[in-house]
Amino acid sequence: MVKDTSTVIQEFNELVNMTAPELEDWLTTSASTSCGWAKDDGSGESIGHESGRHIVEMLSKNPERDPQGYEEGDIPHMRKVVAYCKRHLAQEGEAKKDAEGRSYKSLKNWGHDALKKE
Repeated sequence: MVKDTSTVIQEFNELVNMTAPELEDWLTTSASTSCGWAKDDGSGESIGHESGRHIVEMLSKNPERDPQGYEEGDIPHMRKVVAYCKRHLAQEGEAKKDAEGRSYKSLKNWGHDALKKE
């Protein structure tokens, strides 16, 4: 069953716990490029790194995370982010809390910092 748009937006806003500047800074580090599945286009960029860039764009347009402030075109990517984060948070246990681990770095590329204090 497909989640309705309001649920996707709510879960995106909860799971993506980094701000646009935090995520943008992270994406410039070598750690952010050291994990994840490479895209098929030969660029060497990972799917998660590309996702992070897309998340930065969405959050930059809507820093207040107002549900009405997202565009309809943002929703499909938000669905991917929610699915990725939920799946990996459920699977990876304590591995996601090892700042040197691939799981932590990968989740961070998708906008979720497992070590961030709310």
